[in-house]
Amino acid sequence: MSRPNLARTAEAPPDDAPPTRRRASRGGARQARLVTLLGPAFVAAIAYVDPGNVAANLTAGARFGYLLVWVLVAANVMAVLVQYLSAKLGVVTGRSLPEVLGERLSRRGRIAYWVQAEVVAMATDVAEVIGGAIALHLLFGVPLVLGGIITGVVSMLVLTVQQRRGQRVFETVVTSMLAVLTVGFCAGLFFAPPDLGAVLGGLVPRLDGPESVLLAASMLGATVMPHAIYLHSSLARDRVRHDARVQRRHALAAGAGEGEGDEAVPATPSPPVVRRLLLATRWDVVAALVLAGGVNIAMLLLAAANLPGRTGTDSIEGAHAAIESSLGPAVAVLFGVGLLASGLASTSVGAYAGAEIMSGLLHVRVSLLTRRLVTLVPAILLLATSISPTWLLVVSQVVLSFGIPFAMIPLVRITRDAGLLGSFRNGLATQVASWAVAAVIVALNVALLWLTFTG
Repeated sequence: MSRPNLARTAEAPPDDAPPTRRRASRGGARQARLVTLLGPAFVAAIAYVDPGNVAANLTAGARFGYLLVWVLVAANVMAVLVQYLSAKLGVVTGRSLPEVLGERLSRRGRIAYWVQAEVVAMATDVAEVIGGAIALHLLFGVPLVLGGIITGVVSMLVLTVQQRRGQRVFETVVTSMLAVLTVGFCAGLFFAPPDLGAVLGGLVPRLDGPESVLLAASMLGATVMPHAIYLHSSLARDRVRHDARVQRRHALAAGAGEGEGDEAVPATPSPPVVRRLLLATRWDVVAALVLAGGVNIAMLLLAAANLPGRTGTDSIEGAHAAIESSLGPAVAVLFGVGLLASGLASTSVGAYAGAEIMSGLLHVRVSLLTRRLVTLVPAILLLATSISPTWLLVVSQVVLSFGIPFAMIPLVRITRDAGLLGSFRNGLATQVASWAVAAVIVALNVALLWLTFTG
């Protein structure tokens, strides 16, 4: 006797139901599935609200008020395009950017490319661990070295969740941290809201002297992080594989035999499936980066409304002290909690990205926990020195600037390749926009490097 198909009975209308009801049911199911596909972009978005962005946003608001709001808006628009291209590569090809590069490069090329990507990943990790250590010091008075170790241990626990419970649970944990840091960084606006008219005025592109030019260049040039580009393609690829496994289970539950279930879900998604996945990806990217961009803008508005003319806001410690004196200890604590969540989430994501880069380029799979230990050591050693933590953050951003062209330019070239993406390759308008964004970001990072080394 065959088993009754309880899943189908519960989820689908009977075969004799009116056609409109069946279409509505299928439409509702598709919408529900689109919602379940959201998540990868929220993990990648952590790179846009990491500790390295905090001081820049607060400094911009404290020194220039609402003048540079337009910079963050423009940066976020560029980020949406870049992250979508990365995710599209993973969805359409089922491979990550490191994997595609690993297939196209020679052995020496792969090793050389991995070296620069590894340096970028370590620089990323240094910034995130330092941010978490500073947050623990501000909140609890924990020494920086011990705070760095605690940050590393907690990030190991987060990565253990990924290894044992899978990507979906990992995305949930990281997204929860994103929610915490959003509350922490935005809470001050409820106590001292900004001037709406001045905010709207800040949307008009303009600058005010060389210092504002330098600050705007740093905010725009550091918008896209290399590890976020590499990682997002991996996250999108894994989400497609997860979706395929779910479809197989549904096919088997519907009564198909094992062979029939496998045939019903091909390894490469059909064009209609890819289009549906890309629709979910667009929603995912826009929602995640609007949230991340909103957090960055909120930090600038908080400083513009409450910290004008304050000195010391070019360091995280100084900004925290200024917030406490202006808005009180409660807002300062919330800010510290947001900074801690930012450090913990971003260092976990950074270690995940490093493992994916190594796997794709060197074809070597290293456990995330081993990866965590390797990249944690340099950060702890640097914290043990007498070098200013804020200066270490600045240096890490300079190192990241070197890696931008190696991630941006291949991404734009590969996503226009008809042989790889077929009908889903970049159209003419997307090609023009993506090359323009790549040129702007690379040029600004080159300018940042020049200004940094020339003073």
